[in-house]
Amino acid sequence: MAHNINFNESTNQHSFFSVGQKAWHGLGTIVLDYLTSSEALQFAGLDYKVIKSPLFTRPKSNNESDIYVPEYYATLRTDNNAVLGVVGKDYQIVQNTDAFSFFDSIVDGDGIMYETAGALGKGERIFITAKLPDYIKVGKDDLIEKYLFLTTSHDGSGSITAAFTPIRICCQNTLNAALKNISNSVKIRHTSGAKERLELAHKVLGISNKLSIELETIFNHWSTIHISDKEMKELIKLALVPNNEVLANLQKGNSEELSTCFKNRCDHAFEYAMSSPAQLTTTTKGTVFGAYNAVTGYFQNVRTYANQEAKVKSLLLGGTGQLRAKAAFKLCNDFAKHGRVVLSLN
Repeated sequence: MAHNINFNESTNQHSFFSVGQKAWHGLGTIVLDYLTSSEALQFAGLDYKVIKSPLFTRPKSNNESDIYVPEYYATLRTDNNAVLGVVGKDYQIVQNTDAFSFFDSIVDGDGIMYETAGALGKGERIFITAKLPDYIKVGKDDLIEKYLFLTTSHDGSGSITAAFTPIRICCQNTLNAALKNISNSVKIRHTSGAKERLELAHKVLGISNKLSIELETIFNHWSTIHISDKEMKELIKLALVPNNEVLANLQKGNSEELSTCFKNRCDHAFEYAMSSPAQLTTTTKGTVFGAYNAVTGYFQNVRTYANQEAKVKSLLLGGTGQLRAKAAFKLCNDFAKHGRVVLSLN
């Protein structure tokens, strides 16, 4: 399976670090304790700068001079001259150091623990995960760690994204939520200034604080509500529904119209719900909280991906895993309110 982690030929190292274990294919640098932002930059191989360089195009005839391309630039790594992308004149480069400074400013540099960071491709995309010091507690001993995730690109492909991401410790399960009127992330334009980015940094902290309080209440409530195996299976199917056509077939009981791929996906998620050790705790076994973990745990721990970048996109950047987790969240909320599975995508 491909990993797409940047390999720096100058240092002969992959641009990735993690605390405690090598999370991606055994690559990168493993450290025993949490790092400061400056240390994380170095260990992750992110201590390079990016500049905008003028663009020229070469005519078909070798007798003519190169032609300057106005208002467009190549983004260039200054350490190895790798071209990362093409951007417009208004594009503002956010250096890797700026991304870590953004995280430091969220908690004024106190209490944030950098856990992983790295670069993908030629270094055109970087990512950082950092753990906040406290927990969401479900029941007596089911702990959910609170993470902040940030990704940004140097190729003009998208905004800076910073998100709050709760992760259940016992199975490293990313618990994406879908609370009304509260998003778990903010997007920051590359044309925004430092002041705007700082304001949004504190907005991320506000999101994490508010979501943590609400999720702790919701998850603890769900952990007290029983759901039968039959209802669990029905909820999983609805959470994994890709479109209204499949939903209509489920509502009509037309199982023969369902694809083998969809049936297998549902079976694997249900098997995870019934057999994973993480699903046999007092907070999850036979509970609505367990049903939610079954769906999110399937995408986190069972489903295979083309590479780790595809997995991150699915779980954290609006991909299938995140969308299905949000569907599961609504279904579990409805079950907690009405005592039954509600057949709806809305």
